[in-house]
Amino acid sequence: MGDDSEWMKLPVDQKCEHKLWKARLSGYEEALKIFQKIKDEKSPEWSKFLGLIKKFVTDSNAVVQLKGLEASLVYVENAHVAGKTTGEVVSGVVSKVFNQPKAKAKELGIEICLMYIEIEKGEAVQEELLKGLDNKNPKIIVACIETLRKALSEFGSKIILLKPIIKVLPKLFESREKAVRDEAKLIAVEIYRWIRDTLRPPLQNINSVQLKELEEEWVKLPTGVPKPSRFLRSQQELEAKLEQQQSAGGDAEGGGDDGDEVPQIDAYELLEAVEILSKLPKDFYDKIEAKKWQERKEALEAVEVLVKKPKLEAGDYADLVKALKKVVGKDTNVMLVALAAKCLTGLAIGLRKKFGQYAGHVVPTILEKFKEKKPQVVQALQEAIDAIFLTTTLQNISEDVLAVMDNKNPTIKQQTSLFIARSFRHCTASTLPKSLLKPFCAALLKHISDSAPEVRDAAFEALGTALKVVGEKAVNPFLADVDKLKLDKIKECSEKVELVHGKKVGLAADKKEFKPTPGRTATSGAAGDKDTKDCSAPKPGPLKKAPATKASGPPKKGKPTAPGGTGSTGTKNKKGLDTKEIVEPELSIEVCEEKASAVLPSTCIQLLDSSNWKERLASMEEFQKAVELMDRTEMPCQALVRMLAKKPGWKETNFQVMQMKLHVVAVIAQKGNFSKTSAQIVLDGLVDKIGDVKCGSNAKEAMTALAEACMLPWTAEQVMSMAFSQKNPKNQSETLNWLSNAIKEFGFSGLNVKAFISNVKTALAATNPAVRTSAITLLGVMYLYVGPSLRMFFEDEKPALLSQIDAEFEKMQGQSPPAPTRGISKHTTSGTDEGEEGDEPDEGGNDVVDLLPRTEISDKITSELVSKIGDKNWKIRKEGLDEVAGIINEAKFIQPNIGELPTALKGRLNDSNKILVQQTLTILQQLAVAMGPNIKQYVKNLGIPVITVLGDSKNNVRAAALATVNAWAEQTGMKEWLEGEDLSEELKKENPFLRQELLGWLAEKLPTLRSTPTDLILCVPHLYSCLEDRNGDVRKKAQDALPFFMMHLGYEKMAKATGKLKPTSKDQVLAMLEKAKANMPAKPAAPTKATSKPPGGSAPTKFQSAPAPEDSVSSSVEPKPDPKKAKALGVSSKAKSAQGKKVPSKANLKEDEDKSGPIFIVVPNGKEQRVKDEKGLKVLKWNFTTPRDEYIEQLKTQMSSCMAKWLQDEMFHSDFQHHNKALAVMVDHLESEKEGVIGCLDLILKWLTLRFFDTNTSVLMKTLEYLKLLFTLLSEEEYHLTENEASSFIPYLILKVGEPKDVIRKDVRAILNRMCLVYPASKMFPFIMEGTKSKNSKQRAECLEELGCLVESYGMNVCQPTPGKALKEIAIHIGDRDNAVRNAALNTIVTVYNVHGDQVFKLIGNLSEKDMSMLEERIKRSAKRPSAAPIKQVEEKPQRTQNVSSNANMLRKGPSEDMSSKLNQARSMSGHSEAAQMVRREFQLDLDEIENDNGTVRCEMPELVQHKLDDIFEPVLIPEPKIRAVSPHFDDMHSNTASTINFIISQVASGDINTSIQALTQIDEVLRQEDKAEAMSGHIDQFLIATFMQLRLIYNTHMADEKLEKDEIIKLYSCIIGNMISLFQIESLAREASTGVLKDLMHGLITLMLDSRIEDLEEGQQVIRSVNLLVVKVLEKSDQTNILSALLVLLQDSLLATASSPKFSELVMKCLWRMVRLLPDTINSINLDRILLDIHIFMKVFPKEKLKQCKSEFPIRTLKTLLHTLCKLKGPKILDHLTMIDNKNESELEAHLCRMMKHTMDQTGSKSDKETEKGASRIDEKSSKAKVNDFLAEIFKKIGSKENTKEGLAELYEYKKKYSDADIEPFLKNSSQFFQSYVERGLRVIEMEREGKGRIPTSTGISPQMEVTCVPTPTSTVSSLSNTNGEELGPSVYLERLKILRQRCGLDNTKQDDRPPLTSLLSKPAVPTVASSTDMLHSKLSQLRESREQHQHSDLDSNQTHSSGTMTTSSSSTANIDDLKKDWRE
Repeated sequence: MGDDSEWMKLPVDQKCEHKLWKARLSGYEEALKIFQKIKDEKSPEWSKFLGLIKKFVTDSNAVVQLKGLEASLVYVENAHVAGKTTGEVVSGVVSKVFNQPKAKAKELGIEICLMYIEIEKGEAVQEELLKGLDNKNPKIIVACIETLRKALSEFGSKIILLKPIIKVLPKLFESREKAVRDEAKLIAVEIYRWIRDTLRPPLQNINSVQLKELEEEWVKLPTGVPKPSRFLRSQQELEAKLEQQQSAGGDAEGGGDDGDEVPQIDAYELLEAVEILSKLPKDFYDKIEAKKWQERKEALEAVEVLVKKPKLEAGDYADLVKALKKVVGKDTNVMLVALAAKCLTGLAIGLRKKFGQYAGHVVPTILEKFKEKKPQVVQALQEAIDAIFLTTTLQNISEDVLAVMDNKNPTIKQQTSLFIARSFRHCTASTLPKSLLKPFCAALLKHISDSAPEVRDAAFEALGTALKVVGEKAVNPFLADVDKLKLDKIKECSEKVELVHGKKVGLAADKKEFKPTPGRTATSGAAGDKDTKDCSAPKPGPLKKAPATKASGPPKKGKPTAPGGTGSTGTKNKKGLDTKEIVEPELSIEVCEEKASAVLPSTCIQLLDSSNWKERLASMEEFQKAVELMDRTEMPCQALVRMLAKKPGWKETNFQVMQMKLHVVAVIAQKGNFSKTSAQIVLDGLVDKIGDVKCGSNAKEAMTALAEACMLPWTAEQVMSMAFSQKNPKNQSETLNWLSNAIKEFGFSGLNVKAFISNVKTALAATNPAVRTSAITLLGVMYLYVGPSLRMFFEDEKPALLSQIDAEFEKMQGQSPPAPTRGISKHTTSGTDEGEEGDEPDEGGNDVVDLLPRTEISDKITSELVSKIGDKNWKIRKEGLDEVAGIINEAKFIQPNIGELPTALKGRLNDSNKILVQQTLTILQQLAVAMGPNIKQYVKNLGIPVITVLGDSKNNVRAAALATVNAWAEQTGMKEWLEGEDLSEELKKENPFLRQELLGWLAEKLPTLRSTPTDLILCVPHLYSCLEDRNGDVRKKAQDALPFFMMHLGYEKMAKATGKLKPTSKDQVLAMLEKAKANMPAKPAAPTKATSKPPGGSAPTKFQSAPAPEDSVSSSVEPKPDPKKAKALGVSSKAKSAQGKKVPSKANLKEDEDKSGPIFIVVPNGKEQRVKDEKGLKVLKWNFTTPRDEYIEQLKTQMSSCMAKWLQDEMFHSDFQHHNKALAVMVDHLESEKEGVIGCLDLILKWLTLRFFDTNTSVLMKTLEYLKLLFTLLSEEEYHLTENEASSFIPYLILKVGEPKDVIRKDVRAILNRMCLVYPASKMFPFIMEGTKSKNSKQRAECLEELGCLVESYGMNVCQPTPGKALKEIAIHIGDRDNAVRNAALNTIVTVYNVHGDQVFKLIGNLSEKDMSMLEERIKRSAKRPSAAPIKQVEEKPQRTQNVSSNANMLRKGPSEDMSSKLNQARSMSGHSEAAQMVRREFQLDLDEIENDNGTVRCEMPELVQHKLDDIFEPVLIPEPKIRAVSPHFDDMHSNTASTINFIISQVASGDINTSIQALTQIDEVLRQEDKAEAMSGHIDQFLIATFMQLRLIYNTHMADEKLEKDEIIKLYSCIIGNMISLFQIESLAREASTGVLKDLMHGLITLMLDSRIEDLEEGQQVIRSVNLLVVKVLEKSDQTNILSALLVLLQDSLLATASSPKFSELVMKCLWRMVRLLPDTINSINLDRILLDIHIFMKVFPKEKLKQCKSEFPIRTLKTLLHTLCKLKGPKILDHLTMIDNKNESELEAHLCRMMKHTMDQTGSKSDKETEKGASRIDEKSSKAKVNDFLAEIFKKIGSKENTKEGLAELYEYKKKYSDADIEPFLKNSSQFFQSYVERGLRVIEMEREGKGRIPTSTGISPQMEVTCVPTPTSTVSSLSNTNGEELGPSVYLERLKILRQRCGLDNTKQDDRPPLTSLLSKPAVPTVASSTDMLHSKLSQLRESREQHQHSDLDSNQTHSSGTMTTSSSSTANIDDLKKDWRE
């Protein structure tokens, strides 16, 4: 018992496996109890026993086994997972249970098998049982047969497949074991019960005694139709209903079921097919042509014997049919005709649908042969044509039949009509649609009036049959003109007719025994015999073993998966999924009525066929309501749709009723469990209505719902076959349109491409254009999924049609198929099986071309062909190659098995005859396309030999070889080529051709690869030897390839490989490697895995379950905002989205891969190299009247290295739509790839010039659109066009300014305007001047206008070569024929007159009198205008706030309408335009004038310029610091101050440095005098804009201009900065600057500070320091709201701009920190609402996460500091200032402020005390010490203030004397060097004075310590003078400091006295910088120094000015953001 106790403790599952039988018995018993208790079939408990059930049934102990079997039975019955165990358990039962002696065991075994069948595992069970029949143990065989019999008896022949059982029956009857034979007999009887006589043929050959016994048994069987007594789980509901019916009304359903069951098994299916073609007599074809009829008869008899076989194997019967047809048609011996007809009958019966292809050839011949009168011939022909009819459809032969109807021979007419009548019998209403009926009725109606009675009778019979088949309603319209007598006759005939499909009997009495059962043909004429077994046994999909893995999809094709594409092996357990679609038997109309009446209101059913349409409509409405409320499980779909189809059904005449009817069908399909059986009932009606104008959309809606219910592949196939089996073109075209849409909605998975292609071909051949168009659209949609290979099927179409197809394909190129939106939910209810998920894409993914059948051609590659290819005679070799080409061409797509062909072709690659080599290469190209990716296996033995051909001396052979290699690589990818040593061996060969071609090829392919095999390194030594090859081309190619090798191998590996080279070579190679390293491109970004799509772009099936594959990019990439990863991907977010659209798969990696990456490849120094090449005449100069091919080719070549291949293909495509596509892509990538755009700018502009020569307007408009964006970008990037770029682009752009279309002219002018920002106007001038010589008058006029604008905007200096010459040229046009040109010329000269006065007349030279008078008249007129102009303009334009943003630097005047809109656009584009306070018109910057210019004068010439102002500027020296008298002319001119100031300001932005300096001097003069300075009020924005434009002009143009003296530039800078400092001294004026302008000004100044070119100049440092000083002034003096807002916007822009340097952002932040420090003083003057709005916008653009990703932490810290300070200063009130933010709740800012407030509240008071500026002392300090500190602080304050400096120093001196031990070190320690030395020196001076020693002189040099930093870096702690009292730095520090410094320089401080006193100094000693001399303006420093000495300690507050030519001199004056700049650099 000890043992017992051991196992009893074990858990159940372990007991079940125990080695003790008792333990197992106990385990099985417990398991049985557990199984009985579990109620939930999906309980996890079941899974525990999954692996054990087999052991239960195969237990070695018989007693235990019995218990195990019981437990297993319960398990199988109840467990959800039991299906998984089917195979192993049933095989266990067969082998270990059926051989048991105990009957109980066997019974349980059989029960288990049946239970498995019940849970839908019939196929697996049947398979195991059939295997059991091969067992040697007869007991097992008997038990297996018995199980099969019981299964058949209980479940019926739908579930148990009879074919395999019938096949083994004969073998069982031959068994030696009587028991087996008896059991076989029993099952044979059972089978007969289900399929009746169909069983006879297969059993014909068994023992006659047995057969006789069987016959006896069969006779005894009852005749009723058997019914299954047991149902599958999914059919249990049906079973319940059946029982109810039986109890209610007995066998009411007999008829209905009869229709359903009989055609299940077709004898034909059970037969073995016989191959007869090989058995034909060898001489058959000779004999059949023989002259003796006996020989012909022999031949035919031989065939007759062969074709008697009831089932023939498919093959090529074309020749045989042709021969028989000839006999029928031509043979004179009627006996032979009858014999041949019998042979055709035999063929048709034996081949069935496979004979269909020959039917069309034979039918006309047979029909015409009916002229024979002999009865036996006629009968033979009738049988033949009837048999042939069953192999095809009436639709297919209708034309042939109708053609014969017009024959004059009455017998032919009679027999044809009879044939039609017989054919009609096989039709149904759906297979005999109106379109088909109409022509037949028309033809037959002629016959009923025929003179021959037999013809009339036959026609009556045919019409009567038609009437019976489709009903009176359908036929009556065609019988409208028939008289009553004839009509009655037709009706009488119709009553006699017995329809085949109604009764489903054999064909007719006289048909032979094995005639095929036509029922199937009847139900669907088009549904062929492809798989009759599926029609015959429509079992639930998953029960079929082989296809089950694919899905439960329509059995017709083995392919389709469930529409969701979920791998459906999981369907084994998904009951709900499959059964929906399968198990609905066809119900009889009575049953349907009964079911419908149970769920529909009775009135509804009664009124359905009411004659009053309103009643029908009401009935439909009730119907709809009822359906909408019904529950899915209770809805009898089939019954409902049968009701709808009932009379009047689809023939409903009222469109409202019809619409509703169609809608109801859609609702039923959506809401119910809709089966294909139900679908079959309605589809025909839907197809019939789809073309209806009113009901079409409803029909489509219903069809889509059906497709969702029954899956698209099946529905589509049905719909297509129906649409094309009728003649209505509208229906056909609409069906095709529906299908196009459906494919987009459902995806392409599972569709049968081949079937569609044949239908599309039919449609393409249609006469109706709408059908053809729809077919082409459908092809376009298919192309999205199938890809280019689709075209191969249509190559034999007519060229016109093919070009339409190509155009459609072109449209689709580059698009990716949409994500499937339908067909997903319904069929994927139970989730996806993971296992299948992974493998699924292989089916759809490898290549959609694999949906297309590949032909096996190995049998055609015969040994004769191979020997031909290798023959000695070249002609025979050529013949062989021709044959191969033919074979491949014919096959289109081939299987990879091509026999001996590779070896044969390889031999031809080195053929001595080059023509054959080329031909071989062409064949290999064909081969690659035909074989697809499978060609991989031949790379080594065929691909590499092609590479060897690259070494051929003939150019054309090499080109062919390269094309072949590319074609192969496209199919195989590069991996196969690069693996192994083959490639390196090729490179090793010292053949210069081979080397250069191969390296060129590698250089093209390597950059596109993401990874390469390691074997690539093997090529490197040979690459190095190529670098030193004797041949220059080889060397060049090797150098070109070097970076790409390095890209994959890395520099280290490459450098290491140089170790084996000779020392001299090594150095050379290493130098090249270094160079290559610089040019090495980045690897292409890997497309994210989630989106890989198969080549044609059809989403792999696994995605279709996800709602949108496109989104999967974002979902797979975005959630990880890890900057490193994003980097690794190397894809900007834009590129990411591009990837989503189309991402490659392996098969055509090359084609798609690039689309995800950047479109421009940055090639370092590429542009410079191209310029060199052009200069060195290596390439053509871009200069032509129309572009010739060589220019285009050259451009293509140049682009190949720096543009994505796919984009290039678009750019150089012959079709303009591709150019549009390319432009769209370029626009998309403009922002994200600025560097690339600039790197390829010359090429882009050249390509755009080619577009100017296109005739297509849409391309031209797109081009101009792109150019506008491009030049805006270039000006933002501050780029300068090179001469080369300008000269190859501008002349062609100017051509377009003469376009007849206004829109285009405007755009060109806008572009010319923008170009002046990136190319000097003076250089533009000659190009435009050249344009005035054009023959096109519009162009001349526009160019002249443009010249006027240039002069007006940029002054006379733009006139090149000299103003005189230019004006003479312009004046010529005053006498032009064209009025517009004359006006333009006059306006231009008037503009010059306005700028230059009467000098114009000198410059123009002699004009004819007429011209001169015109000019004078115009000048007079223009002089009157200015006064009126402003008013007029105000009327014209509602006052526009002056939005001046960075784009206001378009200081150019364009034609009025044009520029104004453009400028406004440009301004609003900057996004931060600021509405400045409205300024009076004459005070504004003349932007409006620019915009509205009509070439007329705006203001008179101020006299000032003509006076002697110039001498003021003669010596531009630094003046002595003293007040200069104002120019005497200024007052005179004050009367018209505003216009004068306007004019002077406009000159500030002049392109001429001297003009600008003059203007600046005059303004400076005004600013320096208090009483005059006010005149500038209202002009500040205008002045600042002009100034920063001048700064930009210097930065972009002057600095880049080598001809300009840099001293000139420094002079201009110093004027500008001096002016600005003067301006920002005057607070009232400084505050007028608006946000937008301040933003641009700060942008300009910071850019200038960072300009490395200036630092390199001698005086550069000085300029930068002055800028520092100016920036401080701007920050302090401007309107604080505006400047803070401007800085925030600027920071946002700089962080957004990828091109902006981090230093720039950092400087902006330093300015912000500075502002933060000023906040305590300025907080009350700030408009907080606006600042908070700006911060809100900033935070919206940069949420916290995004800011944290910044490389620097400063942006987020800056923001926090700013907000913290604001919170601290305003307290909770700050939350009241969020008024300008639209929805505060969504604002991150509000949350942030609330957090901050809470945090601040939590802090202790003492802390906040410390942080306020006023918080003086710490609480824990001793008060005495505090007092001392206070005293000292007071003293130091005095020293810091200008007035009390001396007093302070004196007090400090006294204090030190009094307390000699006092420590003032802490106060000095943190102050600047300058301050310390100043204090020390002051103390020394006082000491000397007190002790009589006199003053010590200050050093004459400026000590470097005198500089101080202005804004400390954020990390440095700010401390005040009194070290202990924790005060913060006050803003006045810097202002005061500047005052001291200005005072020392003798500058003006008058305005600043009201500033608070100095509270402390700066924290950090300045970094000493070398002070540079300022003698740049030819002044002497000594003067300055003296003046400084004089003022050093005096309290004089002299009111000095400095001339505008000067800098704010001396290093000390630059208290200094520049040193701050040094801090950053450190």
